[in-house]
Amino acid sequence: MAICVTCGNDYWLAFEIKTVTGDVYTFDSFECAMEKLAPRCEQCSVRIVGHGVEVAGMFFCCAHCARVNGGLGDQIRDAVGAHPG
Repeated sequence: MAICVTCGNDYWLAFEIKTVTGDVYTFDSFECAMEKLAPRCEQCSVRIVGHGVEVAGMFFCCAHCARVNGGLGDQIRDAVGAHPG
């Protein structure tokens, strides 16, 4: 069995995730993986589980948070086919 690095649970269905930096982590659930690896929004601190938005090297959960944080992200549309005006 394998020990989850987030919660310490010893689980026979644990899985490993290897990051682009070569780090390898063992988790017992996607919840624990997200808690350990998912970045937090610079504006509202929610975990960014989806694609999120990156502006000027900062990560946001959505275009709204990017725009609210110092006016960043004015060029970002957060809906496919959104009317530009």
